[in-house]
Amino acid sequence: MSIQWLFDVIEDRKKNPSEGSYTSSLFAEGLPRIAQKVGEEGTEVVVAALAQEDQRLIEEVADLTYHTLVLLSARGLSPELVLAELKRRH
Repeated sequence: MSIQWLFDVIEDRKKNPSEGSYTSSLFAEGLPRIAQKVGEEGTEVVVAALAQEDQRLIEEVADLTYHTLVLLSARGLSPELVLAELKRRH
């Protein structure tokens, strides 16, 4: 599995909504809900980093990564643009 693979799945759910799909439901709820989830997950990462076990931190970072990819997709952006920005900063 890779970030690109996950992003491709997210893009597919956006283009081909699937009943019962959490990703499809996020797109149906719209950008404000997706952005809210990113904020919630960011907070959960901080809590896990400061007060929980490593496994919980890993789980929360995974949730944040997923929701961030959904947000990028909702805005018509891609992970490659984020990687290009990181490369530019380096």
